[in-house]
Amino acid sequence: MTNQAIAAEGLRKSYRDKNGEKVVLDGIDLHVPEGTIFSLLGPNGAGKTTTVQILSTLARADAGRVRVAGFDLDRQADDVRGAIGVTGQYSAVDKLLTGEENLLLMADLRHLPRRDGKRRAAELLERFDLVDAARKPASTYSGGMQRRLDLAMTLVGDPRLIFLDEPTTGLDPRSRRSMWEMVRGLVADGVTIFLTTQYLEEADQLADRIALLDGGRLIAEGTAAELKRLIPGGHIELSFAGPDPLDAARSVLGTAVADPEALTLRIPSDGSVGAVRELLALLDERSIDVAAMSVRTPDLDDVFLTLTGQKETAR
Repeated sequence: MTNQAIAAEGLRKSYRDKNGEKVVLDGIDLHVPEGTIFSLLGPNGAGKTTTVQILSTLARADAGRVRVAGFDLDRQADDVRGAIGVTGQYSAVDKLLTGEENLLLMADLRHLPRRDGKRRAAELLERFDLVDAARKPASTYSGGMQRRLDLAMTLVGDPRLIFLDEPTTGLDPRSRRSMWEMVRGLVADGVTIFLTTQYLEEADQLADRIALLDGGRLIAEGTAAELKRLIPGGHIELSFAGPDPLDAARSVLGTAVADPEALTLRIPSDGSVGAVRELLALLDERSIDVAAMSVRTPDLDDVFLTLTGQKETAR
């Protein structure tokens, strides 16, 4: 059985304000296998930040049993802190220091011997392509470079589990994809990533499993493909070279919607490999030639909007 980087059961948290008690987390369960990327999505106020704060020892839960990196969150909080890293939405980089100085400062905070700290800083500068800028003030860095430095600082302590809160906010598409590759590289080395992001495409590209949090409850969880299959509206579109094969296919596929001018048929489908294979086999049995095919399945935006009823991004 795969070891769990995070195992939480019945996690609860509420706050009291002038309007009374507000339930933020209402008994959620989370299981994140080691060496994977797990993404937590949800609208504003869903409880994502509170969840990360609890799991990273920055806040206490009212109830629930939690183990993080193999340690009991309540009884072994110091051990948890030693095993995790946190890269927040807002950079922890000191812009008055150079990139190298930021890393050495983090090494000092981690109580690494001076020689080990210098070696670790040099390794991370190389890994994150910051060698040429190592002795320049971080204030001169681009947004992408600052985010790379921020992640490098998190890695000084060699964490087994990293909480990434919106790691690519404000980055251009090229810098965003560069950061994705770095995250994938960390996972290839055995690091576990707990990702929160406002970019649904980011979760789709990176996450092994995704959980959708709304109103303090987990309302859906699975792979990106599994979540997309929860939403109706997917279809397979077939194109034909002429009206004869179009009419033949329409007679076989009773639920298909035809467009005689475009010579296409649209068939409701979840877009799975099995559904596509079955459809093509059926047409092949009747010697009906298909000129082209495309598959349209709901994306994570569709899932998010349908399940939460929100018209905003998954912040």
